[in-house]
Amino acid sequence: MRSKGACGAPDNRRDLQIYRYTHQREALLSPHAARSDQALRRKNRKPEDIRTPYSRDADRIIHTRAYTRYIDKTQVFYLIENDHITHRVIHVQLVSKIARTIGRCLRLNEDLIEAIALGHDIGHIPYGHFGESCLSALCEEHGIGKFFHNVKSVRFLDQIEDQDLTMQVLDGILCHNGETDDVRISPEPCSGWPAFDRKTEANAEGTRSGAPMTLEGCVVKFADTIAYIGRDLQDAQEVGLIHDMNNIPPECKEIFGTDNRAIIDTLIHDLLDNSDADEEGFITYSPSVEHALATLRAFSRERIYDNPKLTAEREKIRTMYRILFSTYLSDVEADHRGSKIFTEFAGSPWVNRDYVQSTPPAGLVRDFIAGMTDRYFLKRFEECVIPHRVEGSFP
Repeated sequence: MRSKGACGAPDNRRDLQIYRYTHQREALLSPHAARSDQALRRKNRKPEDIRTPYSRDADRIIHTRAYTRYIDKTQVFYLIENDHITHRVIHVQLVSKIARTIGRCLRLNEDLIEAIALGHDIGHIPYGHFGESCLSALCEEHGIGKFFHNVKSVRFLDQIEDQDLTMQVLDGILCHNGETDDVRISPEPCSGWPAFDRKTEANAEGTRSGAPMTLEGCVVKFADTIAYIGRDLQDAQEVGLIHDMNNIPPECKEIFGTDNRAIIDTLIHDLLDNSDADEEGFITYSPSVEHALATLRAFSRERIYDNPKLTAEREKIRTMYRILFSTYLSDVEADHRGSKIFTEFAGSPWVNRDYVQSTPPAGLVRDFIAGMTDRYFLKRFEECVIPHRVEGSFP
């Protein structure tokens, strides 16, 4: 008997034949791979079709409003006009490609990997991780807890846009972050939706509760770092924060080389050489690569992420967040229906009504701002602080 919420086969005879053929391929996967007949949906509103449940989830993610907004969200280098540096939309594609390459070699479920990778950063907000710290501080001030982009990603897909994704995909998205944890990871089972909701709440409270429930989720967690660690160095050279990749620490050059291609190649091969998807089921690097990666992260922290040239405008951004939060909170509390928070978010047909009715005013503001692109954020701020010119004369 199928568990409640499990994804079933389609009813249409022709679709069923294609569905069975697709699922026959899963017999070739690793014993630790996630299979389609294990997929769990919360609501199961629609019958399955010729796609596997995880492939369908990837399609659902791509068609969300939140995914569309990746196009103008900062990866690292905010307030810099340069079309050749990485934005979120490129990063998630890189993570997907790298993770699928690893998954294919380990005989894991590539459909699940793709869905997790495409959705993992949907919760990121304007101006990258610094923006996250600004919003988190405001959320705490208003009594709604801290802000974490991984929890926000789940909230967007599971509640705000209510995509009815599988638990396996949502869990991989929830557990993708925490780079210092990518040492050796084995999946930790999740017994059902109540357990997943408790896990999400623990993360919302700042406690990372467990590893991903699938080996595919573990792979995406590693691929996230592989995708950004060398690319950030490449981008830093592009914008002049570092002048030469030869400046990285000697032990890193010895192991990784001096360009992004070599870094990605080394990390993928080392992961494949040291992981086990057939017997014990874990993902890991070798000790030497793990140490070199930690050293490279520390170098990037000092020379890129905390570089005064990048952080010089932070106080202005912090002020912008405070003004926007205060403005929209006042609009919600006054029920100002002409405000953008109603016309372009809470009152929009693509936003789940149950979410709107059950979320406090500060929570609506948090989620509205979190969903903004950098450009939209700046436009809304200018709208709040710059007087509007009135054409003609007053009556």
